Amino acid sequence: MIEVINRGVYLVNGETIIDGNPEEQKQQLSAMGITPGTKNDTIAYGILGSHNISNTEGKMQIRFDSMISHDITYVGIIQTARASGLKEFPIPYALTNCHNSLCAVGGTINEDDHVFGLSAAKKYGGIYVPANQAVIHQYAREMMAKCGNMILGSDSHTRYGALGTMAVGEGGPELVKQLLRNTWDINAPQVVMVYLENAPKKGVGPHDVAIALCGKVFKEGLVTNKVLEFVGPGVKNLSMDFRIGIDVMTTETACLSSIWQTDEKVKDFYTVHARPEDYKELKPGQAAYYDMAIKIDLSKIESMIALPFHPSNAFSIHELQSNPSILKEVEEAAKAQFGSKVDFRLYDKAKDGQIHVDQGVIAGCAGGMFENICEAASILDGKSTGDGYFSLSVYPSSVPVNLALLRSGVQGKLLEAGAVFKPCFCGPCFGAGDVPANNGLSIRHTTRNFPNREGSKPGEGQLSGVALVDSRSIAATALNKGVLTAATDIDYDKAEYEYTFEKGVYDKRVYQGFGKADNDYELKFGPNITDWPKMYQLEENLLVKLACVLHDDVTTTDELIPSGETSSYRSNPLRLSEFALSRREPKYVPRAKATAAQEALRRENNGSKEVIDTLSKVVDNAEETAKHTQFGSCVFANRPGDGSAREQAASCQKVLGGFANICYEFATKRYRSNCINWGILPFTLDKDTEFNYTDGDYVYVPGIRDAIKNGKEEIPAKVITADGVDDITLYVKGLTEDEKTIILEGCLMNYYKAQSEGKA
Repeated sequence: MIEVINRGVYLVNGETIIDGNPEEQKQQLSAMGITPGTKNDTIAYGILGSHNISNTEGKMQIRFDSMISHDITYVGIIQTARASGLKEFPIPYALTNCHNSLCAVGGTINEDDHVFGLSAAKKYGGIYVPANQAVIHQYAREMMAKCGNMILGSDSHTRYGALGTMAVGEGGPELVKQLLRNTWDINAPQVVMVYLENAPKKGVGPHDVAIALCGKVFKEGLVTNKVLEFVGPGVKNLSMDFRIGIDVMTTETACLSSIWQTDEKVKDFYTVHARPEDYKELKPGQAAYYDMAIKIDLSKIESMIALPFHPSNAFSIHELQSNPSILKEVEEAAKAQFGSKVDFRLYDKAKDGQIHVDQGVIAGCAGGMFENICEAASILDGKSTGDGYFSLSVYPSSVPVNLALLRSGVQGKLLEAGAVFKPCFCGPCFGAGDVPANNGLSIRHTTRNFPNREGSKPGEGQLSGVALVDSRSIAATALNKGVLTAATDIDYDKAEYEYTFEKGVYDKRVYQGFGKADNDYELKFGPNITDWPKMYQLEENLLVKLACVLHDDVTTTDELIPSGETSSYRSNPLRLSEFALSRREPKYVPRAKATAAQEALRRENNGSKEVIDTLSKVVDNAEETAKHTQFGSCVFANRPGDGSAREQAASCQKVLGGFANICYEFATKRYRSNCINWGILPFTLDKDTEFNYTDGDYVYVPGIRDAIKNGKEEIPAKVITADGVDDITLYVKGLTEDEKTIILEGCLMNYYKAQSEGKA
């Protein structure tokens, strides 16, 4: 089904893989009369190269063509940029309203954010997409993607590779850099060929392919921070919605970005969307070199399910049906993670050889596509979802998609079957829409199934489960009144519908302000929108107290800062920080606050009792050293930052006085960047170093300021416990000159302020 070739390969004429050791590869190419190419012959490097302004080998400084944010992130981005000297948006920047569009949640504050967003678009020259018009990524596909371009978004699922656009999801500070005409700085990435062949069988959809891919590569980190390039003869056998559905889920592999070869179907997409000039052919060179390859035989992909609590927890539906005890393993994983806080039961969904599901949801940038919903309607046409516990909700990805479903009769067929249609809203993906009952099992064609995403609050004894399933198998399950069913196991006639894009919807409602900045226009602030608290430069030494120690294999950004109702407070750094790690380690916030209070005393009095007493265990002149030793909290996790790009996963720690993360590796580049941009030291450990310390222990890093300033990557430190003092080696690898200065200044805002004052 999926084969990984974990070594360099060549692709000849977009069709033939040249494998083997380097000498064998050269011989094969020579026999074909072909000169070996390089990574520069990939589509990815063609696009990266045209956007790179760096002259340093192996280092890239990228300027994007446009940007996009939603209403969980754009307020903080604009506030940060405004504090850093923003005058106008230098590139097209779209502000969509698809996350905080449930305006009853949190009182007036969500709509206050929307009002702020429109006023910012008018003041700085932006594009404003009102609530319920489109989910962020569908608007970008319909209106902003362009072959050969690059888009930066403050959402991790910013992926438009199927449309020939390299797109990247990052934390807000990286968008701030672009707004201030700076660059996105990365090491030249590896490129992974994803070679598609044959065609999927009837009943298999894009989510099935995506789940199978995530299951194959995520756990071993095979493609982390690499670019996936989709090529091969199987591409032409996939519709655009099918390609887009796979592409958006590449985020869950932890890759950096994605890109696809383009063809007549892509050209037709741009024509349908009234932008034929934005198409151009993209394909690899004659003998492009890739760092590794993944071969996917589309004809062998089965109907899949990703069980809680990650898209990579992948099984075929048939495998689960034949071995329902797999559900017990999920229960055990929940018990290991949440302990006695919850009594999570999933195995009781297996009854009499069947698995019973409570809810189905087809939604958002992955599921709410025209073809996914049309095929679900074909399966349910003239049938019923039943009057039991099972329910089916459908969220189209944009008003133009919804209008096409309405005019084609598809919406009517699903409504007649018992489905419920809802607005263009991302809520089911992050825990603010269709929350299941406690211990409920929801199957969703959405992007993620992390714990908390479905609205669970383990600390309060509430936990339900979300499994990712393609819309086709969701419809097949609905057909059987909630009994989990693979779409490949049912007989149905797939109706064909022609999609017509109604651009007039956006012409009437979307504010197109790029190039029309009005600096005299007043921003409109609601009472929840606040400025960032003062942040201080890094001092000579650093003392941090462990406020949270997690030994899970991976820690997601949803655990670092929960999604769902907390989203309403994303414009208020102080209020939002109260939720940091609340559903994973509720004691983190009071611990961090206590440490911050000690730092305030130290700063005011040139020392505090806790700091001096702790330093006295490792230095002779503790009182004098305390004057130059910053004191803050620290999070340890094995591999933090998988999932969302939300900067608040880091900024909330900083607001609470956090100064460091210690880990074996960062799960994603974007979370590490978020830490750096908020002045949090991104410490890593050697994989053989045991970290057997606990909450309340201290880590002292003498001379940290000079170490960062001088680019020292191996940094000696001391761990201070009740039992004594241990030496430990911390690493801070690969910082750019700008990143060093950002850390030294204390955060990105301070960095820009220092620049404006001529100090940085």
